[in-house]
Amino acid sequence: MSKPARVLTFKCVKCEKPVKVFLQKVSACSHIQPYQGVCACGELRRHATGSKDAVESYLASPEGQWSHHH
Repeated sequence: MSKPARVLTFKCVKCEKPVKVFLQKVSACSHIQPYQGVCACGELRRHATGSKDAVESYLASPEGQWSHHH
């Protein structure tokens, strides 16, 4: 199994400039790989890959309030 990328780049939804998101530290499981970054314009960008339910939970949670448990 390959490791998830540590950095991904997306287009900012606010200013359309590139914004880098960084892999966040989580438990050593493959259910979710959450990413987060802030654009130069100040817009927060979150992204995640993995289990559909875990990804939806992460993206719907308030900033800094998400945690993953088994």
